[in-house]
Amino acid sequence: MGQINVKLNDDDKLKAMEALKEMGLTMSSAIQMFIAKVARERRIPFDVCADPFYSENNMNELRRRIENVKSGKSTLKEHELFVEDEDEEDLD
Repeated sequence: MGQINVKLNDDDKLKAMEALKEMGLTMSSAIQMFIAKVARERRIPFDVCADPFYSENNMNELRRRIENVKSGKSTLKEHELFVEDEDEEDLD
């Protein structure tokens, strides 16, 4: 039988152990289930994705816009959704 050593954040480890205990599982059995599913299906058994805000294309576009503002090619202005209308009643 093989062995795997994993370093975990202490808080994450404790929270995971508590959740697994409520499910009647140990950390070892949960990891064994995960590894067996990966081996059987040859995929991560849950969605793994990055926040699209930080995609390379979006970051390049943000850098371009910042440079345009810095160079004076573009200007910033408030959007009408964010401009407070003095005639509106206070909703508080």
